[in-house]
Amino acid sequence: MNYMLMFFQRPGDLERRREDPAAADYWESWRAYMDAIYAAGIVKSGNALEPPLAATTVRLRDGRRHVHDGPFAETKEMLGGYLVIDVPDLDTALEWAARSPSSTTGATEVRPVLAVDLA
Repeated sequence: MNYMLMFFQRPGDLERRREDPAAADYWESWRAYMDAIYAAGIVKSGNALEPPLAATTVRLRDGRRHVHDGPFAETKEMLGGYLVIDVPDLDTALEWAARSPSSTTGATEVRPVLAVDLA
């Protein structure tokens, strides 16, 4: 079964870690996690994301398109990246989520990927 792991961090944390030489342990923990999850052969796809300020949000209201730079809502945590993994069950997906560095300082959301037959 496919599950999406979404890695959330507090907005200021990621920026500070990018600039702080003392954050080497944080980035090493991500390298170790990614090495392990890819070595397990369960990753289907995934990407890191640019910060929310690089986002553009689109809404349709009364037939008109409204475009907003940046995230539309103020949030306590931002989506920093995601992986889609293929594992036997939710418990296994939760085990991988718990190993994520984002689970210690932010959150890791696990959500089943909806299987849709478009044929």
